[in-house]
Amino acid sequence: MAGTSINPSSSGAPGRNHFPPQELLDDLCSRFVLNVPKEDLESFERMLFLLEQAHWFYEDNSVEQNPSLKSLSFKEFTSLMFSSCAALRPYVDHIDDIYKDFTSYKFRVPVTGGIILDESYERCLLVKGWKAGASWSFPRGKKSKDEEDHTCAVREVLEETGFDVSKLLKLDDFIEVVIGQQRVRLYIITDVKEDTAFAPLTKKEISEISWHRLDELQPAGDEAISRGVNGLKLYMVAPFLNALKTWIAAHPTPVSQKADLSIKGTTVWKAKNSTSAAPVTENPLQRVGSDPHNADVRPGRSFRTFRFDIPSILQAMESAFSN
Repeated sequence: MAGTSINPSSSGAPGRNHFPPQELLDDLCSRFVLNVPKEDLESFERMLFLLEQAHWFYEDNSVEQNPSLKSLSFKEFTSLMFSSCAALRPYVDHIDDIYKDFTSYKFRVPVTGGIILDESYERCLLVKGWKAGASWSFPRGKKSKDEEDHTCAVREVLEETGFDVSKLLKLDDFIEVVIGQQRVRLYIITDVKEDTAFAPLTKKEISEISWHRLDELQPAGDEAISRGVNGLKLYMVAPFLNALKTWIAAHPTPVSQKADLSIKGTTVWKAKNSTSAAPVTENPLQRVGSDPHNADVRPGRSFRTFRFDIPSILQAMESAFSN
């Protein structure tokens, strides 16, 4: 990006794709860069983490409220901020090296999250990224400075699924692997009901949340990027599956009920305006949106909601035999 100049006042077609004005850039710089503890400005890595937060705010709020603003990649946004903000301008000639070092640093920051299992231990919850062609993964994210592993896991799972696992997380129940130079620890969260309401708390990060059968996720190897036997595109899933299988074998499920394995993927939440690719095949138990009061008005509702009245049947059988 050295030598690349982006003019905040320039724009594409009239009324569309405007770069953010200087006033907005100054506000973002003041909000996310200047008014922070001094130690956060002592390294370029921390400085770019602050710019990353500013970028999220710009995309999730500024662009959403003003559609004429141009959506920017983080690389474009970083170049624009270094060129436009007085506090960052002295380093603009080194932006290429700073961005490269930050990208490398990000892949060394420890990651924690959760492997959420249903009551049968035969399904796990996966989240799908926002962009087109995004992969499915366990809910997880990078640790903040001085943050405990389990605290990060609770925070990241809550942000990506809307589900608080703080009361279910056990400090000793986790699987940890090193992928490249990055340590990834996922806590095993069990006994989560399949009809639990999920919905991410962050905008434009997660496009879909689904239950998936563990036996359909197992790939041929344990690479970070893989595909399940059902063709599902996975990221940071395969390296955990063998250890998870071993853990499940050593921790029998407390419930006898088994999942209906004839149903492949159960979507429990899906964004309305996601740009991601088509979802996996949905099943008859799919819930539309995340609103528990959302009525199921599809054809066949009475059949799907039908349940045998077991106590009445047993009582009738006892009466018949007694006579």
